[in-house]
Amino acid sequence: MSAITQPEAFARIRLLRSPNIGPVSYRQLLRRFGNAQAALDALPDLAKRGGKGYQAAPVAGIEAEITAMRKAGARYLFADTPDYPRLLAEMDGAPPILSYRGDLSLATRPCVAIVGARNASAAAVKLAREFALGLADAGFTVVSGLARGIDGAAHEGSFPATIGVIASGIDIAYPPQHAALQERIGSEALLIAEEPCGTEPRGNLFPKRNRVIAGLASGTLVIEAAPKSGSLITARLAAEAGREVMAVPGSPLEPRSQGCNQLIRDGAVLVQSAADAAELLSGFDGTPRSAFRETGTSFDYGAEEFDADPADVENLLTTAPVAVDELIRQSGESAGAVHTALLELEIVGRLTRHAGGRVSLNA
Repeated sequence: MSAITQPEAFARIRLLRSPNIGPVSYRQLLRRFGNAQAALDALPDLAKRGGKGYQAAPVAGIEAEITAMRKAGARYLFADTPDYPRLLAEMDGAPPILSYRGDLSLATRPCVAIVGARNASAAAVKLAREFALGLADAGFTVVSGLARGIDGAAHEGSFPATIGVIASGIDIAYPPQHAALQERIGSEALLIAEEPCGTEPRGNLFPKRNRVIAGLASGTLVIEAAPKSGSLITARLAAEAGREVMAVPGSPLEPRSQGCNQLIRDGAVLVQSAADAAELLSGFDGTPRSAFRETGTSFDYGAEEFDADPADVENLLTTAPVAVDELIRQSGESAGAVHTALLELEIVGRLTRHAGGRVSLNA
């Protein structure tokens, strides 16, 4: 594709930073209106149809963000440009815009995510470092989230063949104990953030970070994790995207091993060495051997379908998530009409999108 012009890039950043605009609505708006400025111009009318007023992100705020990006030595990466990581682009709800520092070519190599407990045991930290070293030696880039414990060990073991994905802005070091490691990754490896500069990490941002980790890699390996931990969220997101899910088993008497044992029980591939993981991921063709699978259905539709009147689907929605394909079936409307209705509900803040192509009304 042709290069994105500077005004279009600015408008795209502003569109994504505007209230209630997420990855799905961003893409739908670009597809419907052709460019970001036209989409921004249309937002007030779309919101009015949803019964509310609308104000896009202030221009001054975007100018300040770009200034902060330059000061941090970071650059923007747009999803429809050639340098955007291919596997991440294939993921449903992939970030339309990322910021990065470092060597983007690391994301073009085969990638494996290594995640696990923050309060990991000494044995698990050592194992993570050894796995990461072995996978890096086998030609893989190791992706992780710069958290304490397993994440930090994975970065250190694979350095410089590593990608750090953070839940904050790219100019914010978190956790503080890893400030030096984060700087080293940004300078000598690859550091990626989805959030704007200046964004402090919050609880709701870590699942978003986890989907980027899972999306970059052909497989996710979990080394020591408690039940309901963030590492298991990453594994579920990897499974949902059709990627390999692997886990290192542990003692049933150790609470930090219960998450990994649960993954294996549910169909993740048991691995005991870096060689096991490398063999599993070598030549990954998009068909994982793991039986741990959570898939959602996504619909494609032509831009002309947006011209139809929005479907009346609000009465079919509740605060419980439901698949969009189910809404299409029950409403009897076209996919485009349903997506248009959902877009208008999202813009006015009445709709939440969930993993697996599901949506719900806000409480």
